[in-house]
Amino acid sequence: MAKETFSVGEQSVIFPRDVYVASSASVVGKKEGEGPLGEAFDMICDDDKFGEDTWEQAESALQKEALALAMGKAGMKPKDVRYLFAGDLLGQNIATSFGLMDYEIPLFGLYGACSTAGESLSLASMCVGAGYAKTVAALTSSHFASAEKQFRYPLEYANQRPVSATWTVTGSGAFLLSCKRSSVRITGITTGKIVDMGIKDSMNMGAAMAPAAADVIKQNLEDFGRRPSDYDKIVTGDLGYVGQEILIDLLKKEKIDISGVHEDCGILIFDKETQGTGSGGSGCGCSAATLSAHYLPRLTDGGCRRILFVPTGALLSTVSFNEGQNVPGIAHAVVIEHMDEEAE
Repeated sequence: MAKETFSVGEQSVIFPRDVYVASSASVVGKKEGEGPLGEAFDMICDDDKFGEDTWEQAESALQKEALALAMGKAGMKPKDVRYLFAGDLLGQNIATSFGLMDYEIPLFGLYGACSTAGESLSLASMCVGAGYAKTVAALTSSHFASAEKQFRYPLEYANQRPVSATWTVTGSGAFLLSCKRSSVRITGITTGKIVDMGIKDSMNMGAAMAPAAADVIKQNLEDFGRRPSDYDKIVTGDLGYVGQEILIDLLKKEKIDISGVHEDCGILIFDKETQGTGSGGSGCGCSAATLSAHYLPRLTDGGCRRILFVPTGALLSTVSFNEGQNVPGIAHAVVIEHMDEEAE
């Protein structure tokens, strides 16, 4: 007898059992709180060091607080969470390891650059959907100052930024996924491939990541037999204004027009005219915090029925950049849907 398969098309997966979003939480810094989504975040801290001594410790505090808030909303304690899937932008994932170790929850540390929100949600969904756990947490973070320190220049250098540059979001988003029914369900994922189009400009992350986003969106539509209009929104993570234009143009060349349904978290989270954020926002915390604060409430109340959430990442390090390597991109797509209440 043939075994049932849950792989779909070339790169996508559905799950043996339903996977629901039990709760989520977002924590951001002062600049993010002053942006267009400010009223939607769960916690805004006026001190971007979050009372800590270093920027890295501040980023750890972001994750710690976000997970605590998500568990509080769900009425859960650390012992109720079987696994953590989490990551950040810093070397050795130190924001994650130092931020979450006190919870004493088994951890899978992840690195997908700014696509880590999609990677963590994908793997957490597979874990719950396969029956390995009843409740799993997925979370990510980024911090403007710690990212600048690691990838570009210390803030004291006060270098000029080109308009193509994105502003790393100081923020974290945490999600609890469960087999217990809720009004929001993750119904499938499409895992992205590394795409290298020869971009070398580390100040133009949108251009580096847009080809990977186009590739995984095209594959998701093919694998599930859908059109862009089958989604209320196709939401990328970190492309900003420059990357959005490239993404739409790349897909139009494939005869796919997403212009009517596309939104980008990096565009939504800041007002570039009043906040001086160049092309928009980026960083692991950008898409995660925006999904939690902006999109999940719309899915919960039925304002959106189905979205494709596509965080995007640029796979570079200071070593690879200084050695003249290209900046490859990757993106992961997560299908998230509103679920109508059913009679018991």
